[in-house]
Amino acid sequence: MNDQVRAFRALLETLDRVGAENAVNQALATLTPIQVIDQIVVPALEEIGRAWESGEVALSQVYMSGRICEALVEAVLPPSDPDRKHQPRSAIVTLSDFHMMGKRIVYSHMRASGFELFDYGRMDVDELIERVLADRIRVLMISVLMLPSALKVAEVCRRLKEAGAGVRVIVGGAPFLFDEKLWREVGADAMGRNAAEAVALVGGWMQEMDG
Repeated sequence: MNDQVRAFRALLETLDRVGAENAVNQALATLTPIQVIDQIVVPALEEIGRAWESGEVALSQVYMSGRICEALVEAVLPPSDPDRKHQPRSAIVTLSDFHMMGKRIVYSHMRASGFELFDYGRMDVDELIERVLADRIRVLMISVLMLPSALKVAEVCRRLKEAGAGVRVIVGGAPFLFDEKLWREVGADAMGRNAAEAVALVGGWMQEMDG
């Protein structure tokens, strides 16, 4: 962890919004917005996520850090940015869990990388299937924290396949990190170990679909 990431993480853990904003603005003097997000913001969030898993920080710190960073990402790369890519429809969702941190990190990273996508928030299986079909989604990113939620991905994949929707599903979250065979067992097309890996996978899929 470099000094910039370490300093930014400390600002987030103390919920210093002004300090975090100033740090981002200083970094923007030498880095592009995407580089700032990729090299400072996301690594700091991931470090905080790991610190929560080991009991070093409170869940409230994890949540508020995500909210602060989401606002910063919106500020440096707004939705109307002309550099944003127009790609096959994609969406991200937290399935049946109330912990939104994983989704927030990946969503921020996707948007910072120039992708537009639907943020479905938290949904259960029935609602998700209905929304994916209605929105004609081609790429679906599913984040979970608990094993019971991860196992529900199997039903999502099965029902989307039965509907002939042609949706590619990428999953992420603790259960898939603990058991690296699980993503295949639930029928997903891929698993992202972190935000950067998930973005790279989805970016590759979208190029194929656009081609």
